[in-house]
Parts: sequence; C-alpha cells; structure tokens
Amino acid sequence: MESLSKRAKVLEKKPMTLAERAYLPAIFQGLTITMRHFFRAATKKQVTVRYPDETRPFSPVFRGLHVLKRDELGRERCTACGLCAVACPAEAITMVAGERKKGEENLYREEKYAVSYEVNMLRCIFCGLCEEACPKAAVYLQADKMAPPRFERDEFIYGKDRLVEPVSPDKRSKRGIQLTPEQAEKLRQKQLT
Repeated sequence: MESLSKRAKVLEKKPMTLAERAYLPAIFQGLTITMRHFFRAATKKQVTVRYPDETRPFSPVFRGLHVLKRDELGRERCTACGLCAVACPAEAITMVAGERKKGEENLYREEKYAVSYEVNMLRCIFCGLCEEACPKAAVYLQADKMAPPRFERDEFIYGKDRLVEPVSPDKRSKRGIQLTPEQAEKLRQKQLT
C-alpha cells in the first residue's frame, strides 16, 4: 500500500554489537535508575495514606454519593419526572412514578412522587448530570461522602432506603439545604407542631 504523503524513510537494520546482544548496558542502565529512585524515595515525604484512619482531602468539585433531598418541611422533593434518568449517560438511574394518596401530603411535596428510585453505583460515573437536570433540586451528589466498598454486586444498587435524606435536620448532608444550628432547631420545632 502506498503512503498518502509520498514520503518514505528507508531504515537500515544494523547488526547488534556483542554488548547489545548480551543486554548488559540496558540492564545496568535500568538498575541505576531503580537505585536512584530507591534512595530518593527514602528521603521524600511518605505518600501513603493510612485509610481508613486517614483520608485524603477531597477536591472542591468532588462529586460523591447520591442523596435525594427533602424540603424545609421534611417532604421528599422528587416528583419522578425522569429527567435525571434521561440525562444519565451511564443509564444508572431507574424509577417508578406513583400518585400521592389522600393523607400523604406531609410525605411528598407534589401529587406525583417516586415509588421506587434506584441508582446502580457500579454503572454511575459520578458526572453530576442528574444533579444538573433535576428541576426540583431533589438530586445531589454529596461532597463529603463516597460510596463505601461492598462485597456483593446487589449491595451497590441504592434504593430510596439509602438515598433519601434523613428527616432529622442535624443528620442532613452538607450540600443542598445549608442549615445552621439555629435553622435546624427552628425546623425541628416546626416539624413537632
């Protein structure tokens, strides 16, 4: 096949010398590089993080574990519109919508809610597109938590039991609704009445 540029370079194959055939110069060159790095590493700062006792600081733009947020009254914000599932490039989000029944006004914000909402953490690429697509600000990727390691594949499918934010204002995630201790106490008093 003829090259497109019509420029060809002819390479000559020279015979190897005795030292090159024995690979001795290459072996000694590799050993000197290894020894140089070995003794330099002994004087450098240790880079190993002793996890879980120590953790590396997260980047300010880190996107971690998913959370389904609640509003100020403790009701679920998600209306099961499906925009997060459509925006997800990895197709990691699945949901089933349902209608709110009479008497459930304090549980769900809108008439339509997510009966089941699942995120497959093995498929999720933590891109944050679901967070950007949500019109109700219900989906957030926490900046302070990662998905913990598990042993079974089915343990990586997070349902509403793991995703929905706790009702207690003190235990809510650091992103989304930012609550000061005074705001948390006010919200707790409002929930009790």
